[in-house]
Amino acid sequence: MPRFESSLTPRPRLKLSRLRDIGWSLWDPIGLLKAGQKWHDADCLPFANEYDSYLVYAAGQLRRGASAETVARYLTDIEVDHMGLGSPREASDRALNVAAALQADGELWSSWD
Repeated sequence: MPRFESSLTPRPRLKLSRLRDIGWSLWDPIGLLKAGQKWHDADCLPFANEYDSYLVYAAGQLRRGASAETVARYLTDIEVDHMGLGSPREASDRALNVAAALQADGELWSSWD
């Protein structure tokens, strides 16, 4: 019986802790963290995943070739329109910083091996 070999490479996986490190340090539109807190502190764990879906989508879009500006517009829309928070200018600045940090992080994605 012939052996089937796939030429497909495994999809990289997102390192959630890296994503949260970036997201929580640069983009906390609701203001859940108090000064000096980190998302992984014991008292923050109940809400550590608050922004995951937005940040995972943003990181995935960058990985697929979207520009930092496009991803920043997405995060700005989430903050200003969906959450109803912040001024568009401040939200845009925050979102650009997040998109640039996600794009620049060489350890955000890893292979399955």
